[in-house]
Amino acid sequence: MVRNCLLGLLVVLPLCPQERGDRSDLALVGRIKAEAFDNSRVMDTLSYLTDVYGPRLTASPEFREAADWAVKRLQSYGVENVRLEKWGPFGRSWSVKQYSLEMLEPRYALLDAVVLAWSDRTSGPVSGDAVLATFGNGRQENDPRKMEADLNRYMAEWKGKLRGKVVLLSAARRVPTENQAEFIRYSDRELAELAAAPAPTAKLAELKELKFPDDPEEERRFLQSLPASVREQFNQQRRELTAKRAKFLRDEGVLAVLNNSNVSRDGLVFAQAAGSYDAKDSLSLPTFVVTAEQYNRVARLLEKKIPVKVRVNVQMESSVANQDAYNVTGEIPGGAKRDELVMVGAHLDSWHSGTGATDNAAGSAVMIEVMRILKALNLKLDRTVRIALWSGEEQGLLGSKAYVKEHFGDSETMKLTDAHAKFAGYFNLDNGSGKIRGVYLQNNDAMRPVFEQWLAPFRDQGVTTISIRNTGGTDHLSFDAVGLPGFQFIQDPLAYSTVTHHSNMDTYDHAQASDLMQAAAVIATVVYDAANRTELLPRKPLPKGEPKEKTASDIVSSAR
Repeated sequence: MVRNCLLGLLVVLPLCPQERGDRSDLALVGRIKAEAFDNSRVMDTLSYLTDVYGPRLTASPEFREAADWAVKRLQSYGVENVRLEKWGPFGRSWSVKQYSLEMLEPRYALLDAVVLAWSDRTSGPVSGDAVLATFGNGRQENDPRKMEADLNRYMAEWKGKLRGKVVLLSAARRVPTENQAEFIRYSDRELAELAAAPAPTAKLAELKELKFPDDPEEERRFLQSLPASVREQFNQQRRELTAKRAKFLRDEGVLAVLNNSNVSRDGLVFAQAAGSYDAKDSLSLPTFVVTAEQYNRVARLLEKKIPVKVRVNVQMESSVANQDAYNVTGEIPGGAKRDELVMVGAHLDSWHSGTGATDNAAGSAVMIEVMRILKALNLKLDRTVRIALWSGEEQGLLGSKAYVKEHFGDSETMKLTDAHAKFAGYFNLDNGSGKIRGVYLQNNDAMRPVFEQWLAPFRDQGVTTISIRNTGGTDHLSFDAVGLPGFQFIQDPLAYSTVTHHSNMDTYDHAQASDLMQAAAVIATVVYDAANRTELLPRKPLPKGEPKEKTASDIVSSAR
């Protein structure tokens, strides 16, 4: 029988995948599965990170306590060189101690709400009249020209009218009542769609070419079709205009601000930040996000011209100066190729309304479990395997970006370190607690046959899909930005986007134990294969470097 890979007299053809060491050792995979399933510690780790130490806002005392605990757990498993690796400065710390929001008139009600991060404290419980000072046209604008025009009109309309008031920024909105699935697993059809390459599109040349659809749903799809760099410029524009509005409200003497958790129902609250975490900026006014149902009640009363009095109380601790932040790192030293590196990671930081379980203590617990499995089985690893639990992910992948810049290269200048050439690959988990169904290739076609071999032993557990697509929003992008192989796994959505993501329901109870055990087995196998592969993983061509982000005024000017 003629082999597919021939050694010719004059020409050496590329090695077959199995000759590079890509075909999994099924007996060893069986050992990994047994350790991951029979002796799992993943839910115990998750409980500590959430019930005991959650939530974990970057630079907060809670994050530091969680990080210190993670260091000790990794050390207890025999992981070496475990430490807190400083980066920064990040920004001011912020830790809430007590808060409440109450309607006093026309009837008493304790309102279901969460104070947003980096809100200022109140001088004890303070009361004021609520006012419906709606912003814009009832939906979030994305066209920079319209956003700026809306803000100018808003400030002109409300100047001198808001002192001592509790401001509601939007009108009552319909709470969704349609039957919709809140717990979702990918169907075969959906996985097939993920596996299909997206249709080619022409590259956007300039921002001024953009024409925003008038229909909100069409605009949403239009924005999703734009390059991530363009969307980030719009996000930056929104942040700057939001900061300008916040300054206006503070200068006007507003007591507190209420936002509507308008994308939710059934008492869900989705809570992030009220304003800037940079110590050079003022803390935000006390700002709450309120459940849609209770917010709407207050808004409807005001629409009927019935006076509403609200009492607000926020007690928190915050530093006056910017603080350094920390990533947790540790490693299992390799053997024959110990100067080459395989990395796994997940972000340890979270928002503060829940306990940060599915976003992303779940991923952190899985990666800690991966290191435990590799050590428990005493597996031979040619390359060094390093874990990183990131901070600052929720503020823009800041921890992983800083780490990559220090250790591997600068994405703006593409000045690379020596370690860049000896890096094999990075594997990330950050899409909730759903089991792994495949992997995003991040447009690295050469990795397709490699992952096909590595993931084959898990087809009977639903790991079937290899997608050429890029996926965004998490820390593998920091590695991809300097031309290093970085990958995020495809996971079943479960209730991630519908219930838990950044919400008060992001708790241990919504994590799926069997899914996290499966993820740990899959990733431990992938890491073992990557650490012992003959060659480093194939790479895409080096990026040309990322230009510095345009300012908001640049964006507005170019859109005109």
